[in-house]
Amino acid sequence: MIRRIARTALASYFLSEAAKAFTNTKSQAAEAAPFVEFVSRESGSKVPNDPEMIVKGQGALMGAAGTALALGKFPRLSAALLAPTVGANAYMHEAFWAEKDPEVKARKQSNFFRTAAIVGGVLLAAADTAGKPGLAWRTSHGVDVTRREAKRAAKTARREAKLMAAVAGSKLPS
Repeated sequence: MIRRIARTALASYFLSEAAKAFTNTKSQAAEAAPFVEFVSRESGSKVPNDPEMIVKGQGALMGAAGTALALGKFPRLSAALLAPTVGANAYMHEAFWAEKDPEVKARKQSNFFRTAAIVGGVLLAAADTAGKPGLAWRTSHGVDVTRREAKRAAKTARREAKLMAAVAGSKLPS
């Protein structure tokens, strides 16, 4: 029950940000333009230098993954997808280190660290197995159990073979 409430509360941030991406696309694209240009240049133009498209794409990803997280569908994958988007979002929109105005800088700094806390929550959600062991543990545990069972079966087979040989040896004519 707590996980369901926590995931829904965490997802509300992303759903809100997704809505903003589509209602305030132009202003968010203006803020994101330097970051998008940098990423486009550094990626060798593999990422298009189109801030509006990037803002809408990020909004769509946040909306889809946020909805999945809220509904408990693929929560670990959803959270893992959200972590880099919120990190990039904080960098694009809350770059307090570039501000000269002390009031704006303080507001952006507060928002940046609030967003950093959300990144921490998303990372915890991505690592949360809901009390069930992860795939890696189940695989290694399965291998260990199979190995033990194989040793036990081999030991039993050897013992049965000796017993059968002893029974067969006593029934052979001399």
